[in-house]
Amino acid sequence: MKKQLLFIACACLSLGVSAKKHVEKADTGFVFTTVKENPITSIKNQNQSGTCWCFSTLSFFESELLRMGKGEHDLCEMFVVHKTMEDRAAQTVRTHGDVSFAQGGSFYDVIYCMQNYGIVPQEAMPEPGTLYGDTLPNHNEVDLVATAFVDALATSKLKKLSPVWKQAFSGIYDAYLGKCPEKFTYKGKEYTPQSYMQSLGLNMDDYVSLTSYTHHPFYKPFVIEVQDNWRWSLSYNLPIDELMEVFDYAIHNGYTIAWGSDVSETGFTRNGIAVMPDVKQAEDLVGSDAARWLGLSNNSKRAEIVKKLTSKPLPEVKVTQEMRQTAYDNWETTDDHGMQIYGIAKDQNGKEYYMVKNSWGDAGTYKGIWYASKAFVAYKTMNIVVNKNAIPEPIRKKLGLN
Repeated sequence: MKKQLLFIACACLSLGVSAKKHVEKADTGFVFTTVKENPITSIKNQNQSGTCWCFSTLSFFESELLRMGKGEHDLCEMFVVHKTMEDRAAQTVRTHGDVSFAQGGSFYDVIYCMQNYGIVPQEAMPEPGTLYGDTLPNHNEVDLVATAFVDALATSKLKKLSPVWKQAFSGIYDAYLGKCPEKFTYKGKEYTPQSYMQSLGLNMDDYVSLTSYTHHPFYKPFVIEVQDNWRWSLSYNLPIDELMEVFDYAIHNGYTIAWGSDVSETGFTRNGIAVMPDVKQAEDLVGSDAARWLGLSNNSKRAEIVKKLTSKPLPEVKVTQEMRQTAYDNWETTDDHGMQIYGIAKDQNGKEYYMVKNSWGDAGTYKGIWYASKAFVAYKTMNIVVNKNAIPEPIRKKLGLN
């Protein structure tokens, strides 16, 4: 997810693993009551790093381990980032720069890493940021250094590359993130990344990516055409109504969802609400004093609209398949941000929202949790990753999944 959203927050908030009903009140004018909540691990903070794809996917797998009765695990994001950046650099150099090199990534990058390189617990590597005097990830400098290195090779006039360039590149990430261990001891037992992965009991073949666009046939897999899908991974294509069925079925049956979405919309507020209102109606509500409204800057207008959107639940647009496609085709919907959906709540009017675990620390009104309306999710979802068993059987059969 290529846009960096830089949120500096304090310590992570531990939510525990209980799934109790509760009422969430806030000064935004929304009152949420939990309908169904599945276990999640503590909220982390990606801080100044474009690694939401990694934080959200590992959070998803940590919830899978809880669901499977494997206990609570803290899987290491920087192990995955290190391995993924090495692979992406190799692909960028191999294609002479036609594959972009950037901090962003996809859910499949994590799946590929775990399947091919294994995984390690957080304590097997340095805490993010500590090797360069920080307490949270800050990849601004390492990204500059690594990008310059890769671009220099990819666009060079060299007739032959040396056999050590990959080793030199890895040294950059070794310095900033720490070396990926070949062996480590965890809870008194020695592991390799591969043997630790095996001990978790996760089968990567159980997980699939789903999406919903009309420029490819429904019920067939295709490569979502975004830069950060540089491994060209496949997503199964569903009509939007059936994709939304998967969201509800998964949550109600104890599964969580790795969620890729566009968060650049006005309706995705920074205080924990994500809605898809009729913006014209919102403007009318805010701008009844025409002279005052016309005198505001665009930023001020946006602030006024956001204030109105979060003052109370408002009517939302009815999302159609055509709306989704238009937004994707004209770049209004992009692969901004990866998060985890883990529950369903309803507001004081009975309308349902998905409960979203973010990776911005305790940002927002709800301390790192967002409430996303079903209209917002239907309109702005790029793709999701779920366990195959989280898909209703009739839909699973249409996709040819066992």
